[in-house]
Amino acid sequence: MRTEDFNYDLPPGLIAQYPTRQRTHSRMLYLDSICNRLCDTYFANLTDYLCPGDVMVFNDTRVVKARLFGRKDSGGKVEIMIERVVDEQHALATIRASHAPKPGGKLLVADSILVTVVERQDDLYTLCFDHHQTVDALLECYGHIPLPPYIDRQDCAADETRYQTIYARNSGSVAAPTAGLHFDDEMLARLREMGVVIAYVTLHVGAGTFQPVRVEHITDHTMHSERFSIPEETVSAVVQAKSFGGRVLAVGTTSLRALEASATLNDGQVVAGYGETDIFITPGYKFQVVERLLTNFHLPRSTLLMLVSAFGGINNIRTAYQHAIAKKYRFFSYGDAMLIERNS
Repeated sequence: MRTEDFNYDLPPGLIAQYPTRQRTHSRMLYLDSICNRLCDTYFANLTDYLCPGDVMVFNDTRVVKARLFGRKDSGGKVEIMIERVVDEQHALATIRASHAPKPGGKLLVADSILVTVVERQDDLYTLCFDHHQTVDALLECYGHIPLPPYIDRQDCAADETRYQTIYARNSGSVAAPTAGLHFDDEMLARLREMGVVIAYVTLHVGAGTFQPVRVEHITDHTMHSERFSIPEETVSAVVQAKSFGGRVLAVGTTSLRALEASATLNDGQVVAGYGETDIFITPGYKFQVVERLLTNFHLPRSTLLMLVSAFGGINNIRTAYQHAIAKKYRFFSYGDAMLIERNS
């Protein structure tokens, strides 16, 4: 398939620049892919679509303050986006600058932290931080919340909580698992009270997740790799749900990718443990674990739009997105939600 098959026109005014006043106040578009049916509702009504014994799998990754600002030794400004912390002094990062820095070049961050460019491989630079504090500590002190580029403003104090799920606990992401941003403690309590099983995986989201695909044919695209882990309790919850007729609902594409990656690596079974995945889910993929997906609306030409098209059916998703635009849903990270029934 061609990348252009996953393109659409979005009025800029529908890109959410701020979250709703309260987490659960978003709208929600329900897509029954089996019956080709759409329903406009609200996220607060999510419990109407669930039954006792269903399992919801959340990604408990925590967003780090991954954006740093500085300058080159020549004086030019740079913006550093940490992709992954390698050890206490080294990190992989992308760099925005008027001229790309060369290996051996020096950067000064926050007017006091000396950073050396060790090497470059494709779009990623290996950086060495010459400081007595660890990279993690420096990011916490001097970093900024890495709002995606389509949010056209500087990060503010409110983003430190609102661009983070309420259950985030394992640091490592440079972007939020945005479907989880809709949940508050009251909603989680309601789900538990009605007999829905809450389970967790951890997948550390990389910046490449939100990048558009730039090749003409999607088979030529190379996926970034992301770290994930699945605990024994989650495996047990999934197995029990499958045994007794419950359904597995992935909260976000990242939770889905972790579950499906594990199944792909282990003959269709979700297995506890750690791993890395570059799984690229496109139309034609045979889902092995997840029956329902809660997600946000995704960027044109993105791997995430390809994933939801595989899950809900490409024509169904096209129709749903046209409907959402006509009904003025709010798009992307701080936008509205979509609940999708798998189409096969």
